[in-house]
Amino acid sequence: MLGFISARQAGLDDPSRLRRAESTRRVLSLELNKDRDVERIHGSGINTLDIEPVEGRYMLSGGSDGVIVLYDLENLSRKPNYTCKALCSVGRSHPDAHKFSVETVQWYPHDTGMFTSSSFDKTLKIWDTNTLQPADVFQFEGTVYCHHMSPFATKHCLIAGHRQEVLAVSWSPRHEYVLATASADSKVKLWDVRRASGCLTTLDQHNGEKSKASSEAVNTAHNGRVNGLCYTSDGLHLLTVGTDDRMRLWNSSTGENTLVNYGKVCNESRKGLKFSVSCGCSPEFAFVPYKTTIAVYTVFSGELITMLRGHYNTVDCCVFQPNFQELYSGSKDCNILAWIPALREPVLDDVSEKSLRRQHLNPAYEDAWSSSDGED
Repeated sequence: MLGFISARQAGLDDPSRLRRAESTRRVLSLELNKDRDVERIHGSGINTLDIEPVEGRYMLSGGSDGVIVLYDLENLSRKPNYTCKALCSVGRSHPDAHKFSVETVQWYPHDTGMFTSSSFDKTLKIWDTNTLQPADVFQFEGTVYCHHMSPFATKHCLIAGHRQEVLAVSWSPRHEYVLATASADSKVKLWDVRRASGCLTTLDQHNGEKSKASSEAVNTAHNGRVNGLCYTSDGLHLLTVGTDDRMRLWNSSTGENTLVNYGKVCNESRKGLKFSVSCGCSPEFAFVPYKTTIAVYTVFSGELITMLRGHYNTVDCCVFQPNFQELYSGSKDCNILAWIPALREPVLDDVSEKSLRRQHLNPAYEDAWSSSDGED
């Protein structure tokens, strides 16, 4: 750390490199935090989580019981041990509560005054956070498995919702009119909502080369249902997961399968799987629910870094908090767990600190940091 600070002060290093290095260190040291609990409200499995992007303080959860809960993640007590309290909830007794399982919740991207939810009851609702009353309700003919609002769009405020067997949907963080969808028919499509024809491309796992295996169809992204997708933070790549126990990384501009090998990524979910990607790290990481654990992969090399263990039942969703490099996960065990970076080991003495500082310092600048000519 001191080496990065020294190099930054001396003008030898890019200022953003220190932030990337510390963000990466924090992600690599994620552990189940024994001092932070999230108040247990849901009486059944938790399907979806979302942290608002304005302050990174408030989190929404949606469960199989149709309940929506709003949490405050900030430690207002300033004590080492604390519980993230539920500020309010849309419970079963609420007159406008969803009748069936809530599959997706999302904050309005630009403030915390509104949020959205969609459910197996074939509705998508827009909520006023202050009153917990629906400002609008959209009724669909088929099941709404997933919806998404673009967090970066400036010229539209469209909500992408799909019926029947489209299991995951995500707006591009790079191009505000481009949308990715994943379906039970093994396909992933990219769309431009300004075009009459709509579809830009259908991703092909074989990159245009027809498979020799007769069981593998052409122009499919996976050999099974595709139930999860997530853009990298820069929007240049797209990650997809399928029930063929594979995760694939795609170039979002060309549609090319980059052929990164993540090994077996166990995926037994029959509906949408909510996974997350880090932001501001080098390299970037993917956090993927994997049975009762969360698997952490490096996005571009495919290396399995670690498995985060703590849940007692299948994990269905996780969300990354980029401001503090924290992770929250929801499971069929009705619990939300907080995964927090481990504390940095303290420097033991001045000698250790001095050697660490000089280890990363350009020798040409070594004398400039000495307090006296005779100091060793």
